[in-house]
Amino acid sequence: MKPAPFRTLTSVDSPCTPMCRVKLEGKKLRWVKRLVDRQYRVQLQLDSLPVLLRSSELNYAVRGYPVGFKAPSTNSPPPATKKRGFQDRMNVFLYNHLKFAITYHQDPEMFDGIRITGFDVHPVSIAHNMPKEAIVNEETKVSTCVGMDIENESSTYLSLDNGNSVDIIYSYDITWVESDNLLWADRWDVYLVGAPDDDIHYYSIVNSLMIVVFMTGAIATIMIRTLRKDIAGYNELQTLEESQEETGWKLVHGDVFRPPQFYPMLLSVMVGTGAQIGLAFGLSMVLAMLNITNSMRKGQILTSMILLYVLCGSVAGYFSSRIYKFCDASNWKLNTIATATALPGVFVSMFTILNIFLSFAGAATAVSFLTIIVLFLLWVTISAPMVFIGAFIGLKAKALDVPTKTKQIARVIPEAPWHMNSGVTMLMGGVLPFGSVCIELAFIMSALWLHQIYYVMGFLLAVLLILGATCAQVSIVLCYLQLCAEDHRWGWKSFLNCGMAGFYLFLYSLWFLSSRLDLVGLLPVAVYLTYMSMISICFGLFCGSVGFISSLWFTRTIYGAVKVD
Repeated sequence: MKPAPFRTLTSVDSPCTPMCRVKLEGKKLRWVKRLVDRQYRVQLQLDSLPVLLRSSELNYAVRGYPVGFKAPSTNSPPPATKKRGFQDRMNVFLYNHLKFAITYHQDPEMFDGIRITGFDVHPVSIAHNMPKEAIVNEETKVSTCVGMDIENESSTYLSLDNGNSVDIIYSYDITWVESDNLLWADRWDVYLVGAPDDDIHYYSIVNSLMIVVFMTGAIATIMIRTLRKDIAGYNELQTLEESQEETGWKLVHGDVFRPPQFYPMLLSVMVGTGAQIGLAFGLSMVLAMLNITNSMRKGQILTSMILLYVLCGSVAGYFSSRIYKFCDASNWKLNTIATATALPGVFVSMFTILNIFLSFAGAATAVSFLTIIVLFLLWVTISAPMVFIGAFIGLKAKALDVPTKTKQIARVIPEAPWHMNSGVTMLMGGVLPFGSVCIELAFIMSALWLHQIYYVMGFLLAVLLILGATCAQVSIVLCYLQLCAEDHRWGWKSFLNCGMAGFYLFLYSLWFLSSRLDLVGLLPVAVYLTYMSMISICFGLFCGSVGFISSLWFTRTIYGAVKVD
């Protein structure tokens, strides 16, 4: 944020005031045309209120105003003379005059002074016909556009296509409007007009709850009744010492707690990181609900999430070390370092590469080197030590008890039916977690990329809990079906089955890019895909960690209920 060059006195209208005269030519002229072509918008704030461009006739209100616009050239040939395939040439026009309207509320009996309740702008493209001496230094005295009616008229548009150089006069006027209809406490209401009503959020919650109820019913009927029958049958056979051959999931009791054959360290790191992300996100929602952080300010929410993620490093270290110890692995130092550095390292690499391109392009979203240093120090001084503390506690804790002994030789896994193929279960397992949040996700995406504001943090916390419950239930059902197919390799599969929801989120972001956004140029698309990749990775890690932890609890519970030699 930088101070804007507009000067005014409270409650005093300012007539058309020229600010400066600029001559655009060559590279600068092409740069401004490119800004207009790529639909860049200017964002201003007054008393923390974003500037609004709205129309009561068309019933819309959007934040910020465009740099300019494109319209057919007035020099295009008439329709009768147009040849087949000929299109009107589009001229580029610049908004160089801003008509500000500041609404305020005044009540001397309640408070001193005034309270600003609205900040609107009406951009105008006008080719000022003023002599050079009309532009004077505002620090000495103010000049006005005498005798000029500043309105958008096609005959006076300021075109950027008139030759190799364009002489531009920037100007503005300010009107103060007193209004008793809108109170200061209600001044944010207009910014939420474009946001969906609470009823749609209720429908989202109901949709998610229906998925949870369906899954709960499936577990209650299939799992509990079937498991009770299985456990009773297994224990009865054990008691009667019948020689009948065992069938079903009890057959793999000697292999079910065998450590993952491939990359146990990577699995433990991903589960620990997912638990850290979930806790940090949940706590940030709680802070927003308690009004400790302001959901109207995206930067404040993002800052709180980063700080909470750093402070929750001990959770990642604890879960990672416990699972790594459960896998009978011994290189705990490398596991702890990987837990502390894996996700930050991946994200910093992605962001640094993107930031290099943003810096070369001169984008305002490019982060300074000082900010990167501050984030690095935040990680070194807080996050990494917290991970080591959590890992120390986890390694000192008693190892997870398992109810059965693991055989020395792994059991041969029979060929699974097609519906229990790893690819099929991953595709099925990711659908329900993603489906439980897809409606609320549409609102979040609109807030992130379409200049809307997301403010119902209570709904979002409820959706987060529903997402966790859905992941747990999906993981338990698929783990049971897998064990019944005599496949004891549930570790990685339980993580990937639910973690696949992150892949569905990335596919949704591609659809959102193609259908809802109108990004022009390679760099904006690269920014969008980079950030959505980061969000999808975090979403997949959280879902996968919930799935693995649920399956671990489930297997320990059912095998602890049967009698095994």
